[in-house]
Amino acid sequence: MTAFAISSLTSMGGVSGAVLILPFQVSFLGFSGPAVSPTNLLYNIIAVPSGVYRYCREGRMVWPLTWIIIAGITPGLFFGAIVRIKYFPDAKTFKLFVGAVLLYIGIRLLASLLKRGAEFMAKATGGGDFRIAGAKFGFKRICYLFNDTQYYASTPGLFGLSLMVGLVGGAYGIGGGAIIAPFLVTMFRLPIHTVGGAALMSTFISSLAGVIIYALISPYYSDTQLAISPDWFLGALFGLGGIFGMYLGARLQKFVSARLIKSILAVCVLSIAVKYILEFFH
Repeated sequence: MTAFAISSLTSMGGVSGAVLILPFQVSFLGFSGPAVSPTNLLYNIIAVPSGVYRYCREGRMVWPLTWIIIAGITPGLFFGAIVRIKYFPDAKTFKLFVGAVLLYIGIRLLASLLKRGAEFMAKATGGGDFRIAGAKFGFKRICYLFNDTQYYASTPGLFGLSLMVGLVGGAYGIGGGAIIAPFLVTMFRLPIHTVGGAALMSTFISSLAGVIIYALISPYYSDTQLAISPDWFLGALFGLGGIFGMYLGARLQKFVSARLIKSILAVCVLSIAVKYILEFFH
């Protein structure tokens, strides 16, 4: 039920829910070792496809944007996994890292909500054409048409951002979608209703790569007390709830205002960030 509730909400904004499920594992289940990161990625692998399917079915997937993000996030994940194991093996330090990441995400979300006149301030509508048309890839920029408006984004800028997101996402165990979705809205001015599918698809591919990376490097830590491999049962259990939650969230997204989606996400993310940062200093 936890995974279902979280993913139903977060998938509307292109976030798999792993960003909130990881704190649940750390705080309520006492699962805070390095293995919690690949376990979280395993949840993404199982849960995300249902949301991606719904976005594809409704014609709301921007494929050029999706592939650029994947190309940048995937190599970043490898270095992120190394950072997680080498520098944040203990629970206290890792909580501070998680809190810092969530705080930054939350601030970006709040900043986007305070900017008047942007797309995320629009009211919810039950009608309108939410399908994406004319998506084109270029080495300088990508473009696509949404609600009779042409949107553009720098290809090198997207790739560079995705690379950095992969580094953080690999260490945190969220696949990167939770971090990159707010950036796409705030930095590249892309409508929130068009980035959900791309963010979730990149989360799935990068999470798959992340689990493989953790599995490959785990033998090198077999002589230590660190558990590196994912908890397959726990990851599958969370993933089962996420399957239904993400499908529902993707289905309902176009009926919910971008402002409301971002407001709820900001409150959730910032509350956890403050909690973890304060715990480090007590």
